[in-house]
Amino acid sequence: MPSPQLTPPKYLSQEDGLTQECKTLLSSLPRDKGWVANHIFQYEGFWHTARQLQGVLTCQQHFQANPDDLLLVTLPKSGTTWLKAITFAIINRSRYSFSDHPLLTVNPHELVPFLELKLFLENQIPDLTSMASPRLFSTHLPYVSLPESAKQLGCKMVFLCRDPRDVFISAWHFTNKLRPQAIGTLSLEEAFERFCRGVINYGPAWDQILEYWKQSLERPEKVIFLKFEEMKAQPSVQLKRLAEFFGFPISEKEEKEGVVEEILKLCSFDHLSNLDVNKTGKMPSGEEHSAFFRRGEVGDWVNHFTPGMIEKYDKITEEMFHASGLHF
Repeated sequence: MPSPQLTPPKYLSQEDGLTQECKTLLSSLPRDKGWVANHIFQYEGFWHTARQLQGVLTCQQHFQANPDDLLLVTLPKSGTTWLKAITFAIINRSRYSFSDHPLLTVNPHELVPFLELKLFLENQIPDLTSMASPRLFSTHLPYVSLPESAKQLGCKMVFLCRDPRDVFISAWHFTNKLRPQAIGTLSLEEAFERFCRGVINYGPAWDQILEYWKQSLERPEKVIFLKFEEMKAQPSVQLKRLAEFFGFPISEKEEKEGVVEEILKLCSFDHLSNLDVNKTGKMPSGEEHSAFFRRGEVGDWVNHFTPGMIEKYDKITEEMFHASGLHF
């Protein structure tokens, strides 16, 4: 059964406080039932809540990338928190000791802010000029919706891909925590029907996955495609691959000193989920930090999918992925 409900974050549950530009755009967009909010809107081929879309528009219009910016890209519920922690630890390993590290007292989502869900949310236009270089940001945006400066300047991007079946199950649990009690729980069957139609925040999932897969094949020096499952199976290998891609390679001396193991220990699911800041804190938008640490496992979908769901999903993925060379 889904976990107990939490207070819905305001950007998911409300549609007021939007600019007139955003309201006008919303009135012209395809809409469907949201997973938490009443409605979800299709923009540039992908689905967003109204408040998320406001953040997307503001980010597109006002974010000015630097050539050495690093972007962490994920679909929601794809290991975002873990990727943020590992990346922050890799890039800042010469600045902080492992015994007195920001990750011990600050949630990874605060250390690596979302563009459209934090920095530019609610039509904010932040001053990012004082951020240390390289600046580290995260986003759930599909490639087509990224700010043009990020694409034109060739900022390095990491796309962490998780098996869409596990993404779906994690999103179902997560959103049921956030749904107001008055509207009740979203059933697994109804959620799956929407997911298969692509109607989920930042979905269709396979469309976004294929966008970044294509970019990683065409521009491997700028876009790296990681699989959550491979990171779980070979964490040391993938961490070193990430560090190399970022331009912060792990030296032989650091390997001998156990730096890779220290980073993995610091950023492990068990360690992060048991820190006070992640058990008791809240995001500015309302979600409790604990909501981002459910299980972090591979293959949890097998505990939920019926034979009919498996058959339907397999047909969709065969159609979407068969010519791409991408497999799960």
